Order: sequence, then C-alpha cells, then structure tokens
Amino acid sequence: MTSVAKNLMAGGRELIAFRIGDQEFCVNIMGVREIRGWTKATPMPHAPSFVKGVINLRGAVLPIIDLAARLGLKPAEPTARHVIIVVQVGARIAGLLVDAVSDILTVTDEDIQPTPEVSSDLERSYARGILAIEKRMICLIELDALIDATESEAA
Repeated sequence: MTSVAKNLMAGGRELIAFRIGDQEFCVNIMGVREIRGWTKATPMPHAPSFVKGVINLRGAVLPIIDLAARLGLKPAEPTARHVIIVVQVGARIAGLLVDAVSDILTVTDEDIQPTPEVSSDLERSYARGILAIEKRMICLIELDALIDATESEAA
C-alpha cells in the first residue's frame, strides 16, 4: 500500500499546493472545482482592492480574488503563467489568482502544525496550520474563512 493510500485511510485529506511569490500555500482539494489559465478580468467599480474583477465562466460571472493581495502580500501582476483556482464554498464560487499550482499533497491531521503566535490576526483567521514537508513550509488556507471574509468585506 502506498503512503498516499495509508494517509487517506488514516483519515487524511488531499490538498492542492500552489505558489504566490516565493511562498507556498495549500487548500483542501474538496473545495476546488477546476484550475484554469489566467483570463483577463473585467474590473468592478467599488470592489475591494484584492478583487481583480470578474470573468465569464461558461455563462456564470466569476469574481477573481488576487490571493497575494488578500493575504497582505505584494499584489500580483498577472501574466500568461498565472493560474486561477476555481473554488466553491457552499453556494459561493470564486477564482483565486495564484502564480502556479505545484502539486497535490496527501496529509493527516498530525501533519498539520498550529499557526505560530507570531502571525498576524489576519493571517491566523485564514491559516488553518502549517505543513512542514520535505524541507518546505506550506501554509494551509481555510477556504471557508477566506471566502466568507471576502464577501462580508465587499458588502
């Protein structure tokens, strides 16, 4: 049995890891609907600064969140190499603009370390924990908190 199968049987979960600048983050794969290439977004008046705009996704209007700006990092300057991770939380769907998707991780709860106390309250509200895997530090982002906070701030 592979380590992936063992982790899944032990109550593990699969995460999609991605890069923003030189930092790595991940989200639960169960919230990801698709990954697509960058499409220029139409800006929306009075939208929060981290919302790049909206795109047409098969007839549906999809808001695009610059995840770097949302997390307090330097806002992205999108190029053809950037990708949009389309996520769904409940009935809400949004696109997260990231630099690149790096891999799929299979982890258990024991692999997730608590977010350090030195983090800002903003970061701790989105970060579910930190994964230390193969000399990499990957921040696990909670989609529920990210999308709910985005909508309440936009309102």
